[in-house]
Order: sequence, then C-alpha cells, then structure tokens
Amino acid sequence: MFDEPRFWSAVAFVVFFLLFGRKLWAAITKVLDERAEGVRRDLDEAGRLRREAEQMLEAATREREQALAEAREMIERSREEAASIAAAARREAEAVAARREQMARDRIAAAERAAVREVQDLAAEIAVQATRDVLAHHLEGNQPVGRRDADVLIDDALSALPGALTRATQARAA
Repeated sequence: MFDEPRFWSAVAFVVFFLLFGRKLWAAITKVLDERAEGVRRDLDEAGRLRREAEQMLEAATREREQALAEAREMIERSREEAASIAAAARREAEAVAARREQMARDRIAAAERAAVREVQDLAAEIAVQATRDVLAHHLEGNQPVGRRDADVLIDDALSALPGALTRATQARAA
C-alpha cells in the first residue's frame, strides 16, 4: 500500500484538501455568501422599488380621478355658464327688438301726426284761398252773396279740395 502511487495520490489529495480545502472552502463560501447577500439586497431593493411604484401608481390613480372629477365639474360649470349667457343674450335681444319695435311705432305715430297736420294745414290754406277767390269774385261785381250762392260756392270749394291737395302735395315734394 505505501508503495502504490494511488495510495500516495489519495493521501496527497486528502492532505491538499485538508490544508487548502479550508481556505478554498472559506473563499468559496465567502464568495457564495457575498453573492447571496447581493441577491438579498437586490431582492430587498426590488421590493422597495415595487412598493414605491405601487404607491406612485396609487397616487397617480388618485390624481387622475381627481383631475377627471375637476374636468367634469368644469364642464358642468361651463354648460351652466353657457346656458346663462345664452339666456341673457336672448333676453337682451328681445329687449332690443321691443325697443326697436316701440321706436318704429313712435316714428309711425309721429309720421301720422305730421301727415294729419300737413293735410290740415293744406286744407286750411286751400279754404282760405277758396274764400279769397269767392270773395274776390263777388266783390268785383259788388253783388250780394245769398245763402244759396254761399252753399254752391262751399260745395264747389269742397269738390275742388282733393285736386288742390294733390297739387299742393306735388308742389311741396318738388
């Protein structure tokens, strides 16, 4: 047995592992422990990051919900504001239309009064002119005017009135 190389190889192997095995085993376990610790740190960091990400997601979800609620509220306020503006515009338009209608009625009434005054003035002028003509006609001959003659003269003056009004209106328009 001592002469066999296998025996010495086995003894050398055992001695090698006894002398260097501890150091080698310590180095290997140290590397493995460090690696395991690094993996644990990485897992802890990943867990922490995951919790932070979940918190950020929850915060973002809350903010999104809050923003949606604010947007809905703003839309509702905008609709209400638009409705009130439209109602105010409608009321104002109706008021403007009523004022313009009243102004038009006032203008028409004023035009009617002016036309009546003008016709009355023209009728008075024509009556005065007819009276002058009648008096001039009867005074030229120094003839007395009887009741019957006066009635005929008045009827003639009244029948000539529409033509005189037309002539006077045309003369004023020109």
